[in-house]
Amino acid sequence: MQLNPKHIVFRLVALLLGSASLPLQAHNPLQSDGATFWAALVAVILLALFWLFYLVGSIKRPPQRWRALLFHSSCVLCAVAVIGPLDELAETSASAHMIQHMLFMVVITPMWALSMPLAQFAAASGHWGRLVWQPLLQLTAFPLRLAYLHAAMVWFWHTPRFYVLALEHPWWHLVEHFCFIFSAAILWWAVLNCSERTRSWALLALLFTLMHTGFLGALLTFADTLLYYPEHQLADQQLAGLLMWVPGGLPYLLAAAWLGYRWLTGRAANTDPTP
Repeated sequence: MQLNPKHIVFRLVALLLGSASLPLQAHNPLQSDGATFWAALVAVILLALFWLFYLVGSIKRPPQRWRALLFHSSCVLCAVAVIGPLDELAETSASAHMIQHMLFMVVITPMWALSMPLAQFAAASGHWGRLVWQPLLQLTAFPLRLAYLHAAMVWFWHTPRFYVLALEHPWWHLVEHFCFIFSAAILWWAVLNCSERTRSWALLALLFTLMHTGFLGALLTFADTLLYYPEHQLADQQLAGLLMWVPGGLPYLLAAAWLGYRWLTGRAANTDPTP
């Protein structure tokens, strides 16, 4: 069934309202004022435009049902992470802040990569979209370099000075979220949609990311002093490190196991049987 633009807007509004129904039961950034409200509003608008482009493109190039479900689920989860009560808790709780970061970096972005929405975005944007997609696709041929970029974003925003800057200034908090989402999304795309030529580099990228995020998590877990904010509690900071170290590492291990399995089965299929 073909949908007209009114139906598209209706679906988008319904999905956004559905995703916001839980956060609106508690305080969320959209119920604040000043810079917090405007930063949250910009985040919602960007997510809505991102979602709308996919819906428009889905009319021209319908995706597989499971990929569409994966994409919509990830957008709902992103809306909850951005405008839900978790965002407010992150101001006083290091573990809540870490959960928010982990949602962006190891849950939402790999879901986007697996849903492979580029065909829908290209269908919606036409020739102008290719000016954006082509350079990004060229970057995905170098997964290890993208892992270095993502590592730079992770360590930069987890240094005490810039961690506190993001907590105290809503606009910098929005920039922090964008850095995590963009660097993680392009890395996951390069890894999960790698070619046979880049598969070994994708495995190295996963190993490198697992090692440096695990090391940062271990630093936070075993630290005996507060590293970031005086309102935080040491036990909460240690819990944040543990969340990054153990649950945060599982997606990288699962992705590496999946790539390794594909690599081994591909080599076995290409091996000639012994006469």
